[in-house]
Order: sequence, then C-alpha cells, then structure tokens
Amino acid sequence: MKKFLKAAGIAGLIISSLFTMSTVQAKKNKNQPEKILYIPHDNRPISDKQTAEVIEKSGYEVITPPTNILGSRNDLGDPDKLWEWLILTTEKDKSIKAAVISSDSMLYGSLVGSRKHNYDEHTLTTRAERFKEFRKEHKKLPLYVFGSIMRTPRSGAASGHEEPEYYRNYGTDIFRYTALRDKNEVEGLTRREKKEYDFLEKLIPSRALGDWMGRRNKNFNASKKLIDLAKSKTFNYFLLGRDDNAPYCQTHLESRHLQTYGKDLGREKYQAIAGIDEIGLMMLTRAVNDRSKDVPFVFVHYNWGRGGDTIPAYSDEKISSSIDSAIFATGAMKVTSPERANVVLTVNTNPNGKTYEANFPENDGKEREGTKYFVDIVSDYVGKGYKVAIADIAFANGSDNAMMEELKDRGLLFKIRAYSGWNTPTNSTGFVLSTAMLTKNMSDDAVDDLLITRYLDDWAYQANIRNIIARQLTWLRGDGWYGDLDGKKEAVSERTTKMLTNFVDNNLPPFNGSEKLLVNFPWDRMFESDILRGDDAAEEIEKNTPHIKKD
Repeated sequence: MKKFLKAAGIAGLIISSLFTMSTVQAKKNKNQPEKILYIPHDNRPISDKQTAEVIEKSGYEVITPPTNILGSRNDLGDPDKLWEWLILTTEKDKSIKAAVISSDSMLYGSLVGSRKHNYDEHTLTTRAERFKEFRKEHKKLPLYVFGSIMRTPRSGAASGHEEPEYYRNYGTDIFRYTALRDKNEVEGLTRREKKEYDFLEKLIPSRALGDWMGRRNKNFNASKKLIDLAKSKTFNYFLLGRDDNAPYCQTHLESRHLQTYGKDLGREKYQAIAGIDEIGLMMLTRAVNDRSKDVPFVFVHYNWGRGGDTIPAYSDEKISSSIDSAIFATGAMKVTSPERANVVLTVNTNPNGKTYEANFPENDGKEREGTKYFVDIVSDYVGKGYKVAIADIAFANGSDNAMMEELKDRGLLFKIRAYSGWNTPTNSTGFVLSTAMLTKNMSDDAVDDLLITRYLDDWAYQANIRNIIARQLTWLRGDGWYGDLDGKKEAVSERTTKMLTNFVDNNLPPFNGSEKLLVNFPWDRMFESDILRGDDAAEEIEKNTPHIKKD
C-alpha cells in the first residue's frame, strides 16, 4: 500500500510538474509576438527593413528572406530561390499568422527585374501558378499579394538607369508615343497628334520598341493571371500598384484595362492604385487589421487651394482618389469628422496644385503660400488631442523645408504620430497612413523612433544633404557620379554622416545627438540612403574599420 501511495505521489508530482511546465510554456508563447512573413519587392531599406520596422514596433515579428536573395539595383533577383525559401520557411514554422508577398519578386526576381527580365510567358505563368499550389498547402494562412504595373518614366534621366539601355536615348520618345496611344483610346487624337504618333513610331528603333512593349505585354498577361488567382480566392487581397506614371502613358492604359478585367472582384478583393513602393506596408497593415479584426477610422484634411484635387508628380489621378484607395486597401474606413477618427491625416499640398522636386530652389526653407495655414491645421488638431499624421507631398523626393521649420519652431515635431515625405507623393501618403494606423499599438518611444527615421531620411538627407553633396561630388576623391558612386562611395558616406550629425544637433534636440550615426548607400547611388543609428552604426563602423574601437 505504501509503495502504491508513493508511486501515486510521484505520478502526481510528475503530472503537476508537466502541468506547471505547460502553463509556463503557454504564458511564454502568449508573450511572444505573432509572426508575419513578408517578401518585399527588393532590398532597399524603405522596401525591406524600414517597412518591417513599422510592423515590428506595433507588436509583430516580421520574417523576411535573407537580403542576398532579394533583388537589388544590379542583381535582378532569383524567383526560384525565393519560392524555395517561402516553402521551406512556412513548412518549418507553423506559427506564422499571415503572409504578405511581392508578386514581382516571385515572378521576375524584383521590381527592377520586372522592367528588365527576359523570361518567356510560359515561365511567368508557371511561377504565378505556384501561388495556387502554395494556397493548397496552406489553406488557412491569410495571403496578401502585391505587384506592379510596369512604369513609364518620362525620360531616360527619369528612369534612373533602371530601364534597358536604349531608354536613355529614346525614353522621352517612348513616353510620348505611349501617351498618345493612351489618349487615342480615351478621347482620340487631333490631326497634329496623329502625325506626331506616326513620326515617333518611325523614329524609335523597332528593336527597342519591340523589346519594351513585348516585355510589357508579358507583364500585362501575368497581371491578368494574378487577377484570375484573386478571383479563385487564392489571395485574401491582391493590390496592383501603378509604378511611376502620368495621366496619359502606357502604365495608365494598362491599368484601365486591368481594372476592367478585375471589375467583378470589387475593391474588397482587388485594386489597381497609383504608387508602388508603399504598398508592401499597406498590405502588411491590412494583414494586421484583419488579424485584430480592426477597422480604423481615418479623417483627411488637405491644405487650402487645390488640396485633394492636386494631381501630384508621378501619378495619373487626384491625390484624394489615391488616398481614398489606400484607406480602403489597408482595411480602414474614411470618416467625415475628426471626432470619429482614430487617425487624422493632414496632407501638405501646395495651394497651386503643383508638386516640385525637393532639390528645387523653391524648397529653401522660407515661408511659402500655405505654410503657416497648414501648420495651423496640424497645431489645432494636436491641441485637441487627435492622433495626427502628416503626409508631406508639396515636394517629391524630400520634405518641405519651410513646413518642417515651422513644425520645429512650434514644438510639434514629436507631438504628431506619424510623418512621411519621401519619394513620390503617393509613396508618402500610403506609407504614413499605414504607419499612423498602427501607432495605437506602439509606445511613445516607438512612435518617436519612427519619426526620427523619417526626419533623418526625408528631411535631413533627401531634402537637404543629398543636394549639397551632389554639388560637391567633383571635389571628392575617387571616380563616380550621382547615379553610380563607385570609388567615391566611402568619401560620400563620410561627408554625409558628418553633415547629418550637424543637422541633428541643430534641428532634432530630443534625439540623442551623441548617438553614433552612419550613412550607407546600399544601391551605390545617392538617390536613397541607409541611415544607421546607435549600436547598428557602431557595429557597421567596427566591421569595416576593425582597428577603430567603439566609443
């Protein structure tokens, strides 16, 4: 009997121990962040780590592929390796709660790959079909896919050397040729325009035009295939971005046809919208909103003048239409009063409806028409306790210096919840809208950290330092130029880092000025930067200069 009681006691201890262990493990698992898998369309900081950072600060773990298998500027990427990584990762880790995937990466290797690839149509169709196979293996995994409609740069210079070589010589002619094609379908051409169209068709080398239009046709059919997959419920949502485009161009023409092709889906499952680099974050935000069964309310307030009727640079539609589409795509809802809103999105447009470039003389920091009026709007909403975000789109590819100075002078830089002023206007609006929605799950320190990232990049570097360094390039040692730094890369990094440190000291007092900074150029050009801070900067410096010890 004693033996029995002793055995029963031991068994009880084991069961109790197992129960305690399982309870501890359950609590441990409960405290661990949920995972979202994310495959961006390339390895640029804004597409990859800065996008993931927003989601991570809202409480999720973001699983991304190794950087070396993502596409870059010169490496078009490897779709087969990305498919292999996706399948192995999802088979190994069953705790992933959603997947957000770039179709450009899975079909062409990357965004740049979509513009330069030589894959045949059968290969692209086969790769697209793999999404169907993936869905069969992961029936319950929410799957959000985003892709691009190939862009139509206005010129060879505007292409940034990310188009085939012939675009440098014939880019302006190709743009105009496709603009006339688009206009002819929409409203017809005048007699003069018909003559111009015929002239351009003869002027542009047939081999160049055939290559460019042939690739576009393959991409167009691939997009139709992806829409078919959305129709068959392979995707929870499919978002197709119109890469850099204009009111009349080939991108706009194809978007119209694809919108018609997918019209039966409705906006609940598919949209074709203006923009591209921001839509990875938009789909991640939708995944988070769906996961938490949340529908954020957004109120939008534009600067006076043209406001929402502004057709910004690099877009083919009114900014109000782009923002409305972005709100819907992220799973949010637009409301008509700030009192009902979770986010008050203020949009800094120029009263005259024009978009300038951040390196233009107009962006000299002096007060312009509409500057104080707009900051008054921001100040009023902040004062009333609303969660305010700023989409800064008066200038493309950088902040509005006059507005930023006014925000600084009034002590508002760290009283708003989100800010964006990078790249194209639609990039900024979609990115800041998504960030603002997610800040409700962030600490104030996390919000400030994201603001600092944008201020360092969009304001300090894009709107100011970049233009100064670009004018000084000939002074710096080594060979290279703005679009290909080459031997000047180290000197540009050193000078940019010093200027950034000075900018922080003068303009961002809440930011720890003693924190180590380092500016890198991962795509070997000045257009975008990778600004490292704190331990990340110190580790990178030590890695590249091991003889220098950390401070």
